Amino acid sequence: MTARATPRALPVAAVQAPPLAPGAGVAAFAADVTALRAAFPQTRLAVYPELHLNPESGEGLQEAAEPLTGPRVRALRELAGDLGLWLVPGSVAERGPQGQLFNTALLLSPEGELTASYRKIFPWRPYEPFDPGTAFTVAELPGVGRLGFSICFDAWFPEVARHLAWMGAEVIVNVVRTTTCDRAQEVVLARATAITNQVFVLSVNAAGPLGTGQSLIVDPEGLVRASVPGAEAAVLTDVLGLDHVERVRTYGTAGLTRVWSQFRPGDPPLPLPLYGGRIDPARWNRTGADEPTT
Repeated sequence: MTARATPRALPVAAVQAPPLAPGAGVAAFAADVTALRAAFPQTRLAVYPELHLNPESGEGLQEAAEPLTGPRVRALRELAGDLGLWLVPGSVAERGPQGQLFNTALLLSPEGELTASYRKIFPWRPYEPFDPGTAFTVAELPGVGRLGFSICFDAWFPEVARHLAWMGAEVIVNVVRTTTCDRAQEVVLARATAITNQVFVLSVNAAGPLGTGQSLIVDPEGLVRASVPGAEAAVLTDVLGLDHVERVRTYGTAGLTRVWSQFRPGDPPLPLPLYGGRIDPARWNRTGADEPTT
């Protein structure tokens, strides 16, 4: 009898919460995460909304920005290590090496390391003061799978999710601080992203009174596994079976559609005049794709 492979399970907690109070700092956040860990002890990955640690706006963001070697990230590393938890504390205002202001998502490991960071590529113009990032980020969770990262308005640009999936992402973590009436459209985009890339999507928005909530977890076939219908503070818990991604890509969504097996050998490349480039069928199957950028 052939031994079965161990299922790749990722217990997650997606926290729909308002941003921390001004001046609260990492100490208050540590108390929240510690309480979350106690309430949901099986959690291996905890995710918080965009700019959860930065309630500031305008010039306040400039003043609050720190480099990733600064005291805020050092405290977050210690927190994740103490709790033995993969932690996405939302995104933070990062001071870049040439003085830039980036909106940067972080992934801290159970060993207390900054495993990955991602700078928002598409700031919400003209309202956000951030400089755009220029690189996609996918990180490896050893023995579990790969996480790709996007931030809020990035979800409106399918190029981001497509690149992350091509780089091997099986889960796309989209941290959000949507305060406007278009959250209903973003819910649709979360499901569409999951369907067209055959990945899990965690779309975690801020709670009211600032955020409009409606966080959700979507599976690789676009089915909503868990959601919050309103803006109230809430925690979504689920166990993501990452083998589902491989199964859907092998047998197809609803047993039919296999987007990563679209092209046949010898099919001509598809020009992409929008990008001055093209889709090359020889590179469409993501086997052998680039290693994650961390």
